This record gives sequence, structure tokens and C-alpha cells, in this order.
Amino acid sequence: MKWKIDDIPVFVAVVEQGGISAAADVLGQPKSTVSTTLARLEHALGLRLVDRNSRNLRVTEEGEVFYRQALLILDQVREADAAAAGLSAAPSGRVVAAMPPAFTQEVVAPQIATFQARWPKLELDLVLTTQGVELLRDQVDLAVVVGPMVDSELVSRVLVAGPLAWVTSPAYAASHDLTGGTDSIRPHVRICEKRYGRPRMPVRVDGAPTHIDLSTGISHVNSPLVAREAVANGAGVSALPRLYMRESLASGRLVEVYRNVTFDLDASVLSVVYPHRRLLSPRLRVFVDFLEEVCRNHADR
Repeated sequence: MKWKIDDIPVFVAVVEQGGISAAADVLGQPKSTVSTTLARLEHALGLRLVDRNSRNLRVTEEGEVFYRQALLILDQVREADAAAAGLSAAPSGRVVAAMPPAFTQEVVAPQIATFQARWPKLELDLVLTTQGVELLRDQVDLAVVVGPMVDSELVSRVLVAGPLAWVTSPAYAASHDLTGGTDSIRPHVRICEKRYGRPRMPVRVDGAPTHIDLSTGISHVNSPLVAREAVANGAGVSALPRLYMRESLASGRLVEVYRNVTFDLDASVLSVVYPHRRLLSPRLRVFVDFLEEVCRNHADR
């Protein structure tokens, strides 16, 4: 390797600040030093990373490719520093995690005091969103997401793999004939979580694969807790993750119906994901371990 890793932050600053002068201001270095560093990196790589003139700077196609790789390198350096520090000290710092609101409220929030007592030097910054993967590049350290992950750039660890189930209130079940297949279910579904509101939601009827249209004529909401409360108060039938129905089913507030119409486990799997390039630093490792622990405890209750 002919180029120096110390030159990488300078190149990244030039790209992100849109020029050598702006990068020099951010880095606190003379403009000539930044220009020399950029030229040295280009010479070592044998590539023109930026085209520059007196008015503007344009990142070349090769520069764009190297910029993306440079970000990965800086991520690894930061995480390596954190991991090395963690070898001799308790994990400290801030963990920024994107998580679904329902999962945070029902599973994580009741155990935050335990986490704080166990790791007093760690601070949590929880971003409640159903679009966690979209924040992974720059804004959060890790995300909890629903459904199967196919992105090869992400490491995925399953937290919960409980299936969906059809539920309703006892009063609604007592006053309607809730037997049959998808044609029978459809008139009773008045609300469902938005992620399941598809024209061809895959299901199995008595083990045979088919689908059900949950896209039209149904209220959609991006929270399973809202759908749960709606059907518990008479809003027909809905498909909900068992993760959020344990207490309601145990108390009789909800009852399960259409047991012969089932879903694949992937429909409601919850996973924690983070970029493949990212080393799992001590602060992130203990939080991932915490998530796995609280999910196990929730399932065992």
C-alpha cells in the first residue's frame, strides 16, 4: 500500500466540504497542506480523485468510488479504537439505535433501568422509527427491523421469530362466524399494520400456500399496538405479532381465531442489524446482548 491512511480524513473532508479551502477550515490546517495531501494521495493511488479549477471542485468517478471506500476505512478505524479502549475499561459513550416504536415501548422500555444500572457509563439515544435501515449509513449505530433482511452489506441477528396470528375481541368472536379460509376472513379485517397491507399477503390455509388482499377497504396503521387496541375494542379481526399479544391473550382480552390460516415466520421476524463493515465495539456489543436478553425474557414470560 503506497498511500497513507492519515491522508484519508483529508480527502473525505475535501469531498464533504466541496472544496479545499472549506476542508482546510474544518480541519484547522493550511490550505496548502490540504492541497499537498490530496495531491500525494492521488499520486500514490495513480488516480485523479477530483477535478479542480479556480472556481469549483468536482469529484471524479474514481473519486466517488474511493470516497465510499474511505468512509468504510474510517468506520473501521473508529471502531478499532473503541474496541481497543474497551479491553481495559468498561464500555462507555453513546449508543444510537433506531427501533420500532411498539418494540421499544413493549419490550425495551421496561428494562432500560436494568441496562442503566448494569452499564452506567453508557448513554442510549433511541430513535423510534419503522424505517431504521434507511438511517444506518450515517445517523445510527444499529437498527431493529421487521421482516427478512437480504442486504449483503448488513449483519443481521434475529431477536424474535414469533409468528403472526389472527385475533379479535371475545364479543366480536361471539357474534360472528369466524371459520373458513381467506374469503371468510377478508370481510372481518377492518384494520391492520401497514407493513401487512399488501395486495397479495402470503398465507397458508390448512397448510396450502395462497394469499390474501389486505390493501384496500382496510384502515392501515404503522403500529401493531394501535391495531391491537382497535380490535380489542370491537374493530373486527386483525393479524398481529404474538410478541405484542401475550398478556391480552392470557387475560382473555383478545382471542385467537382462524387458526387454520397461518403466516410464515419471516412475516414478523425482528432482527438487529448493523453494517457489515462495522466492527462491533464494546458499547454496541453490550447493547446487542441486552436486546437479545430482553427478548428471551419477554418470550419466557
